[in-house]
Amino acid sequence: MKRSMSNKLSITAQSLLWSKSNATPVLHTRSSLSPFKEALIRLSRGASTFASFHHRFLPPRPSSHPSHTMVQAESSKTAERNALRAVTAGAPADYELPWVEKYRPVFLDDIVGNTETVERLKIIAKDGNMPHVIISGMPGIGKTTSILCLARQLLGDAYKEAVLELNASDERGIDVVRNRIKGFAQKKVTLPPGKHKLVILDEADSMTPGAQQALRRTMEIYSTTTRFAFACNQSNKIIEPLQSRCAILRYARLTDAQVVKRVMQICEAEKVQHSEDGIAALVFSAEGDMRQAINNLQSTWSGFGFVSGDNVFRVVDSPHPVKVQAMIKACWEGKVDAALEILNELWTLGYSSHDIISTMFRVTKTIPTLSEHSKLEFIKEIGFTHMRILDGVQSLLQLSGCVSKLCKINMKPELFQPPRA
Repeated sequence: MKRSMSNKLSITAQSLLWSKSNATPVLHTRSSLSPFKEALIRLSRGASTFASFHHRFLPPRPSSHPSHTMVQAESSKTAERNALRAVTAGAPADYELPWVEKYRPVFLDDIVGNTETVERLKIIAKDGNMPHVIISGMPGIGKTTSILCLARQLLGDAYKEAVLELNASDERGIDVVRNRIKGFAQKKVTLPPGKHKLVILDEADSMTPGAQQALRRTMEIYSTTTRFAFACNQSNKIIEPLQSRCAILRYARLTDAQVVKRVMQICEAEKVQHSEDGIAALVFSAEGDMRQAINNLQSTWSGFGFVSGDNVFRVVDSPHPVKVQAMIKACWEGKVDAALEILNELWTLGYSSHDIISTMFRVTKTIPTLSEHSKLEFIKEIGFTHMRILDGVQSLLQLSGCVSKLCKINMKPELFQPPRA
């Protein structure tokens, strides 16, 4: 029985480690990527064939002898648990830590992008006497991380005692403002001169107007000991009295080059095997969201063991840009049937109207063969259809109408004139 369990343990451990030991070899890694548009076009090259990775994790086939069925089922579960312990026994403490948290910047110098705004925060961290701050911008560009880095550099060892962080998962109604935030503001913490306690309100634009009104008086009364930092996607959803009390910093979307640089650093640190098309696909799907790019990178590497363009789009589960590019080109050439056929294929695969129309917009901007006039007309029609989809009309008919209008743009006007009698 012990020998059987040891065999099970070794077999299960091998099956768990199979994806790492037999990973697809690196095709090529290049430190300097070619232009992003060329990389997207190269996605259309032949799709790689992969053996189904699900078979790597299948447990050993059970014995056909009926008397051993119950014992073997129990021993396989025990062996699997023991194998997991054996694999993770020598791992560091952050073995299960997501890469988004593992590689989250700790200091302001490590933050990617928005250089001018980060420099202003560095001056505040150096001189102290921080004002109330509102940082607004898209998700995943470093708003909350910037505030946390600023708090660490300002407060040092007193960070845990002198910082109260409330995010969207916490209840932030009027009662929380009157009780929890007010109680924290009244708490005495020994800090050096020029340093203040800090209340961090993440996604502050989701707070109710009543809670924001209640926060107004608290900010005034305890301004000598406590400062407030707000992170939000839209600063116009913060009431005017709070905006007038704060310094507003606006973060811009990260560029493709900034996302590529950070993703390549993580690939080198984690020894991720990747292709150039895989990096381009990560950047394309992220749209300037660093958090999404890193999550997609980890998901692709964990699921397939190799970061290629096809694997990334399997993980993201969005319309493949090569398919959408072929549809746009068919529209430009006036091939209505071919364009509608590709659209029906994407619709049959289960993609939503919003996913399809958003990918159409992003791909249209990257097609080099389209003239400027054609791009303007295409984007205009795609924008009108996007507006109707957001209004709730999410049918295939709307998308088909959009494709038909795109086909009409580059056709000769004589084709649409009524015949003369």
